[in-house]
Parts: sequence; structure tokens; C-alpha cells
Amino acid sequence: MNKRIISAIVLLLLPILAFASIDESINNAVAPITAFLFKYIFYPIPIPFTEHSMPFILAWLIIAATFFTVYFKFINLRSFKIGYQLIRGKYDEKDAPGEVTHFQALSTAVSGTVGLGNIAGVATAVSLGGAGATFWMIVAGFIGMTSKFVECTLGVKYRDIEADGTVHGGPMRYLSKGFAERGMGGFGKVLAVFFAIMCIGASWGGGNMYQVNQSLAQVVVMTGGEGSFFDNHGWVFGVLVAIFVAVSILGGIKSIVKVTSRLVPFMALIYIATSLFIILVNYANIPHAFGLIFDGAFNAQAGLGGLVGVLIVGFQRAGFSNEAGIGSAAIAHSAVKTKHPVTEGLVALYEPFIDTVVICTMTALVIIISGVDGVGVGASGEGLKGIALTSAAFETGITWFPYVLTFAAVLFAFSTMISWSYYGMRAWTFLFGHGTVQENSYKILFLVFIVIGSAVNLGAVLDFSDAMLFAMALPNIVALYFLAPVVKRELHNFMTKIKSGEIKSNY
Repeated sequence: MNKRIISAIVLLLLPILAFASIDESINNAVAPITAFLFKYIFYPIPIPFTEHSMPFILAWLIIAATFFTVYFKFINLRSFKIGYQLIRGKYDEKDAPGEVTHFQALSTAVSGTVGLGNIAGVATAVSLGGAGATFWMIVAGFIGMTSKFVECTLGVKYRDIEADGTVHGGPMRYLSKGFAERGMGGFGKVLAVFFAIMCIGASWGGGNMYQVNQSLAQVVVMTGGEGSFFDNHGWVFGVLVAIFVAVSILGGIKSIVKVTSRLVPFMALIYIATSLFIILVNYANIPHAFGLIFDGAFNAQAGLGGLVGVLIVGFQRAGFSNEAGIGSAAIAHSAVKTKHPVTEGLVALYEPFIDTVVICTMTALVIIISGVDGVGVGASGEGLKGIALTSAAFETGITWFPYVLTFAAVLFAFSTMISWSYYGMRAWTFLFGHGTVQENSYKILFLVFIVIGSAVNLGAVLDFSDAMLFAMALPNIVALYFLAPVVKRELHNFMTKIKSGEIKSNY
């Protein structure tokens, strides 16, 4: 069956590649929708007493994350130990419903958030906001942990499990079922459908085309730049990636977690190890670098406006990286094997921590400590931005690192794509029903968009996908506010059972 599907994909790709103007057609089609979405999703909200403004969606996410952090009495800081114990399987129950372990669910969700934004996006944040943006990025990562806790607990609480054990969960479920419990079923259904449509669009755009397009850009640089084979034949790279993604996703969530549970730890360890190496090579600059971070975060000389500007840059990078409050990760986490929904919420706390507090911070520290682009000590590489800035920073200690970065970029993009294929498919089946035909039709479309992303200049498509991604937060945050008391009860009940010994330890 898999071979026939892959053959069908290849046949579908041929006519797509024949249309030289497809990029212009796509951009023209989505441009009006993009303009409408951007007008409201990223509407700039003026900040009093400063010259700065904040995108509406960023304020929407930050206010919610702060509220939940206080409402749950800083669960993000209190529950590291039990979250780690759950990841290790301390309270696993053999007969628990679900499809994957706590660790596998976390790996899949982390692979969906850890991507090129952790490499290129952080460099942009440090370039724009200076070293001080790193501090606020860490703060935003910590409060985002609580949003993740709430949405992933709800994802498990309101999931549907078929007779064969297949799980259907995520915001679509708790929007429709959770609101129905409160006599607002119609309103919840509308929000659920809106979320599903936005999720499908985001999976094809930011979770797919953007990833393959940007990883291809790095491959082109490392294979000779303009005039290289992949520069003129980007679609070949897209077909290769599509084949590998197809092999990974055709088996469903169990096939996906087999890849992510191995790939994510491998990627994270390589990236963290190389980051630590660069930091140690430049160990003499560490105190000065941390001084730059704290001075930049609370620079009194810059005044209130300067402080707010740095804060916004840091919060924006963190919010756009870990997707806390977006609702996407709740889809992956809902497949976990557990009888107690809050266990996966406690595991999900680690996701923004790994993505933002660890990996994004590592990238920022390397750039600051190595002194590239005048940010840190001993400026060099003036004018570099994005992934080029990150590459130059690592190259100060590892001359051949650009090759490692290219490998990492492709792996990050690949892992993000296979996770987002699952998110999009669950949203697709929510709208069009469950079944092999529905699932395979979505998967084929997803694979086709991989090749489109590698063969065209995306332009407005990327803006469109960004808008759809963050539009998901609108209904999702509404649900989190309404259903937060449910999560609080689940947390209380679980912790009571742990203390009483009703839930027993496996070691």
C-alpha cells in the first residue's frame, strides 16, 4: 500500500512542476486573505508612554500565560520533579488507554516546535533587541509552560478514543465537548471548526512549506550558492524530503513517534553539545556576556521605551517559537497512554522549557559570547542576520560547523514537518470524518505541498501561514480560560491520589 501511495505522489508532483508560474498564482490567491488576517491578528497595540507597539496576538498569548501561571500557583516552577518522573514512566499504568508513552508524546510535540526558528529566529531577536532580549525570552518561555500545561491536560481530558485504540484529541475536541458541557455547544462547535481550518492551513504553510523552503536555502549555500544544482532544481530536494516524510507519516502517530522519539533527543544533544563547546572555547567572555544580557534587559539609560522594546523582542521570539497557547501541541499530547489527563499536562511543561529556555537560550548565548555582529565581545561579521549570524557565531569555535548547521537545519525541518502532518491530519478528519480515505487524502496533499514549498518563491504564502498559525490561538485561549477550573480539579485529584498511594510508583 505504501509503495502505491508513494508512486501516486510522484505522479501528482509532475504536473505541479510543469507550471512555472505556480508561485505567482499561489501568492495572488492568498494575498487578499493574508492582508485581512494580518490586519487583525497582528494589529499593533500602542504601549502607553513609549514609542512601541505590540502585536495583538502576542499580547493575547502573554496575558493568558501570565494569568494561568498565577492561577495555578506557579505550577511551571513547582512540578519539574513530578513531570520528569512521569516522562520516565514512574506512574505509567499498563492498561491505560492511548497510543503512545509520555516520552513519545513529548518528543513528537517538541519536534513540532523546535525548528529553524530556534536557529535563525533567535539570531534575529538578538540582532534587533540586543543581548537583553535573551532574558525576556527566557521569562516568556517559563510562563508559556503553564499555557502548555492547561491545553495539553484538556487535550487528554476531552479526547475521543475509537474501538481500535486510535485517539482523536486537541482543541477541536475540548472546544466542542467542553463548551457543550456548559450549555454552549453551538458556540464551541463554531470555534472548533475555525480552529481546525486554521490548523490545516498552518500545517501546509509554516509546518511544511516554510520548513522545506528554508532548509533548502541552507543546502543551496553549502552546495555552491547561486548556480548550484539545488539552486536550479529545488524541486528535487523537495521530492527527496517528501519521500522521507511519506515513509514516516503513512503509519500514523505510532510511526511518527518512532522517528521523533529517536530524532529529537539526538538533535537536541548535538545542538546543546556544540553550543556548550563554543561557550567553553570563549569561557573568558562568559561573565561579560551575562552582564550584557542583564544590562540590556534592565537598561535604565534606555528608559522605559528601551526596556519595553527589548522585552517585546524577547517575548515575541519565545512566543513564536514554543507555540504555547496556540493549541497545536495538545493534538500530539492527547494520544498519550494515561488514565489521568493532568499527567500529560505536567509532562508538557517541559516542552517550552526545552524549546525556549534551553535551545533558544543556547543559540543566543553562543551569538553573544562569540561576539558576532557586534552583539557580544570582539565584534566581527558585521551585518549578518538570521541563520547566517548563527552560523558565523558557531564557526568562531568550529570552522566546519556550517556543515553541521545544514544537517541540523534539515533535521529540524524534517521533524517539524512530520509532527505538523499529524496536527493537520487530525484537524482534517475532524472536519471531514475519520477513515483511511480521508487520512490518506490529507497525507498526499501534505506531501505535494512539500514539493511546492521547495519549488516556488513563497512570498505571501508564508505571511498567510503565519497568520493562520496564530489565529489558532484566538479560539484556543478562549477555551483555556473557560475550562481552567476543570484542569485545576484534575490536578487536585491526581495529586491527592499520589499522596494517598492510590496511584502507585513503578520503581
